[in-house]
Order: sequence, then C-alpha cells, then structure tokens
Amino acid sequence: MRRRTGPVAATALLAALAVVPGCGLTSGSPMADDVRPGSIGQGQPLKGADLTVTSKEFTEQLVLGAIMGIAFQAAGAEVLDRTGIQGSVGSREAVRNGDADAGYEYTGTAWITYLGNSEPVPDPKKQWEAVRDADRKNGLTWLAPSTLNNTYALAMNRANFKKYGTKTLSEVAALSKSDPGAVTVCVESEFANRADGLPGMQKAYGMKLPGGNLTQMDSGIIYTQVRKGNCTYGEVYTTDGRIKSMDLVVMADDRKFFPNYNAAPQVNTETLKKYPAIADVLAPVTARLDNAVAQELNAKVDVDGEDPHAVALDWMKAEGFVKEG
Repeated sequence: MRRRTGPVAATALLAALAVVPGCGLTSGSPMADDVRPGSIGQGQPLKGADLTVTSKEFTEQLVLGAIMGIAFQAAGAEVLDRTGIQGSVGSREAVRNGDADAGYEYTGTAWITYLGNSEPVPDPKKQWEAVRDADRKNGLTWLAPSTLNNTYALAMNRANFKKYGTKTLSEVAALSKSDPGAVTVCVESEFANRADGLPGMQKAYGMKLPGGNLTQMDSGIIYTQVRKGNCTYGEVYTTDGRIKSMDLVVMADDRKFFPNYNAAPQVNTETLKKYPAIADVLAPVTARLDNAVAQELNAKVDVDGEDPHAVALDWMKAEGFVKEG
C-alpha cells in the first residue's frame, strides 16, 4: 500500500504542475449509495449541492474518498466520484483548481512535498496548523485532522518480539550495539536512501547498522519476510492492514523522528464558503479515524479482497454515521 508520494519526488512533482495546469479530470461517476442521515447530516444541510470527491489511487485513499462521498450523500448532496487519481499531484490539484471539491490528504505530504519544506514539524497539531496556514493562499482549507497517521515505522513478528522484547526505536538502537547480529532490517530502496528514512533514523537514534544487516526489497515482500522472521525488523506503514493480519509488533518512534502524516479533509475554499456545512458533516467522521480503524479497513481490502467503497459504506453504517435509505 503506497500511502503518499514522499519528499524525494517533490521536484519532479512540482515540475509536473508547471506543464499540467489542470489535472485532466474528465471522468467520474455519480455515487449512488442509498443512505440517509444517521448521526451526521441531520436536516440534510447539503441538499442541492453538487460535490466532487477525489482521492489518490491506493487502498486507504480509496476508502477515505468513499467515506467522504457517503457522508456528503447522507447530508443531501449529489456526489461525483473521482477517486483513484494516480499520484499525489492529481488529487491535490483537482481540489485546488476546482475540478474537485474535497478529499482527504496527509499533513506531512502537503508540508514537505507540496509546500516545499525540508523539515517536518514534530508536533502533529502544530504540523496541521502550519499546513492549514500555508495553504490558505492556495485556495485550500484544511479542516480538523484525524489521529490517523500513515507514517513510517519498523515492525517485527511476535516470536522475535518475545525473544528480544524491543518496544521502541531507542531499544532497537540499544540492541544493535549489544547484539549487532540481531538487528537485521528489510527496507524499500527509497526508504534506504532518503533523509526521512533509514539514514535519518539511524542518525537520530545513534544506530550504525552494517550493510550486511540490511536487505532491500519491494514493500509487499517486506511484510511476508518479517512475518517469517527472515528479517528481525521491517519497514512498514503504520496504517497498513497487514500489520494486524500478520500480527506484527510496531516499534514506537519515541524520539518522534518520522514526519506526521495525519489525514485531514482538504476542501476547495470557495466550495466551503458556498457550503459551510461541509465542515460539520465531516468533523465527527474524521474524529473517529485512527490507525486502528485504518488498519482494519485497509485489511478488508488488501487481505480479504473486499471492494473499498463497500468497506467504507459498511463502516459508515456500523458507526451509525449513516443509515440505509
């Protein structure tokens, strides 16, 4: 599951914006969920609104885009589904230039990739505030964020957790010094080379892993290799459904090195001025989103093979946000 485009690609992405003034969103289909207000959308404050929802193409984004669209429908809006846009730039630009009205975006992605900053803000709330304030000039309004934080982490299988007992990256660093052969790590090639990946993590935690302890491989293979114990630790994304399904144990980033990638609604400012009820409709839904919820919903798609939109709809009903029409 690719959660976002990282800062290593920022230059290429910004260059793409210069040659693609619009995001080319000419397709899309109406969302036709038979829903009515539950705990959200009472009085249907968005009745008469025509809203377009967008997202990136990976699992979590498809689910979040569907969740947003379902919320808007329950509140009375007609919703056009333009989720699944390839790459980060397309969905962002769609909201910015008015081709779409809203979508869930990640604070760290906006701060580093879109807004061109090199240093993340360690505090999640302050990171969101910094993005919110900086993006006002771009015609984008960031609504209150979720605690869903799709960032990097290291994880290990249950057997190795029982053997070594590490719970934090500081403890992993200590283990790498006391028992160097114990800390073998599987990573993606990008993570192995980027400043907010392995090199920066090792510097922040005082680690110096020998090259023989590192193995580079595709993201999907990392999870299976860690589960089998072929790597003691593996690079994971904190909201990936395979963490739960494979019973992996995530190491806490106790020095808060990795950037915060909290999901929050990103709304076209003019749309929000026209339909201010959008904020109230989305607030309770966003507040419910956290890493455990994301892992569960992502696993239903990536592990169980369910449809992302169906997963989103089932969750919205189960939480009581919407009811069947």
